[in-house]
Amino acid sequence: MTEEEIQEEKFPGFDPKIIGFLCNWCSYAGADLCGVSRYQYPTNIRNIRVMCSTRIDPYLIISIFKTGADGIFIGGCHIGDCHYISGNFHTKNKIALTKKLLKEAGFEPDRLHLEWVSASEGERFSQVITDFTERIKAFGPSPVTGPNPDQKLLANLETAEAAALEFRLRALVGKEYKIINEGNVYGETKTEEEWEELIDDAIINEYARTKIIKLTGLQPYSVLDLAKELEKPTDVVLQHVVYLRRKNMIALDSVEGTTPKYISLMEGGK
Repeated sequence: MTEEEIQEEKFPGFDPKIIGFLCNWCSYAGADLCGVSRYQYPTNIRNIRVMCSTRIDPYLIISIFKTGADGIFIGGCHIGDCHYISGNFHTKNKIALTKKLLKEAGFEPDRLHLEWVSASEGERFSQVITDFTERIKAFGPSPVTGPNPDQKLLANLETAEAAALEFRLRALVGKEYKIINEGNVYGETKTEEEWEELIDDAIINEYARTKIIKLTGLQPYSVLDLAKELEKPTDVVLQHVVYLRRKNMIALDSVEGTTPKYISLMEGGK
């Protein structure tokens, strides 16, 4: 059997829905050249032109996955060739953060793909889109779509979506280029490895805290119950609860026996 026949047998009738965001100056022009040169690529992708790839926010990407996309492709200029100087550097950081948020939510991060394609790379654009479409076909339909979506995963994506709006994550991504290349106000710099470790820690913490706020927005929870929902040690969850109480984002609701239960103070549990 061919690869296509195997995929058809595994996911009968599956026709991936892929959204593409292409920067105006390079990738979109590369797609134009691809068409003019009559290079072929799958029609599954729906391309949207943006002035710069960095305009695509992590929140938007997760929202699109939540509403049914099987894959999302981001196309930008090669590093060093950005029309807006450092725009694609920020794109790289944003996509890396988004992938980590998706992974934290339990959603396949490789359904999101970033590629640098210049205006002169029409044939390469064709190949890149073809390869990505084949990857999505191998993954199969998004688990949060169809008649029986994975409700737990959908709730996790909603948590990741809300976490993507948190100021700390947005500030860290926005400052990465400056801190690594120029340093902070004291002239202190960090290596890419040190900064990535900082980002990883922030993602894990903000996702967990957002999840706690959402859960306690539905009903009171004890630390032990939250630990089970988050699948994290109780001491770690307790640290998050203490942090959120200090920020007046959750509060003590009641005490059952000797067990305190907490409830969100945020409107709508957000």
